[in-house]
Amino acid sequence: MRIETLEKLFLEELADIRSAEQQTLKALPKMVKAANDAELKESLEEHRRVTEEHLERLDRIFELMGQRPAAKKCKGMAGLLDEAQEVLKKEMDPALMDAAIIAAAQRVEHYEMAVYGTLRSFADQLGSGEVARLLERTLDEEKEADLQLTEIAHSVVNPQAAEEEEGDDEARAAAADDDEEDDEEEDLEEDVELEEVEELER
Repeated sequence: MRIETLEKLFLEELADIRSAEQQTLKALPKMVKAANDAELKESLEEHRRVTEEHLERLDRIFELMGQRPAAKKCKGMAGLLDEAQEVLKKEMDPALMDAAIIAAAQRVEHYEMAVYGTLRSFADQLGSGEVARLLERTLDEEKEADLQLTEIAHSVVNPQAAEEEEGDDEARAAAADDDEEDDEEEDLEEDVELEEVEELER
């Protein structure tokens, strides 16, 4: 399909981000369920509610443009969410899983922020002030969600993940020490047995 005007490109990108938001809305409950930290769960659940508002806002924009949203699947978001699902299937300690969920969620946020920023610029160029304001509002909400995830990561999740890693290192070190002590005891027992055999032979 040939796209000949900025308005048509705008509508094409608008349909793409609408699909992205629909896919995100479907994926978020799985992330909420897999998350362990209460604050992270709350943040993801809040973003699910906000995503519903984003979809309503997009439909409003299509109405303002006198158009109906085209049926389209956003392949970029599909790829990001497929990767997120792979992460959720992995076995990890709770804090590590939360850190991985935040990383996946922020990839989604950054993708959406890039698209909404572009769409807002297109709307400005097309002289659609109300549409630009609606897109700016959504962009601000995406930025806020991203900052909130960053704060949770820095203040809670990442330090806990690092502590779990240190705990694992200490456990491995203790296990290694135990193995070394067992080896030393076995060597000592062997030496004693050898001495006893030598005494008997004499």
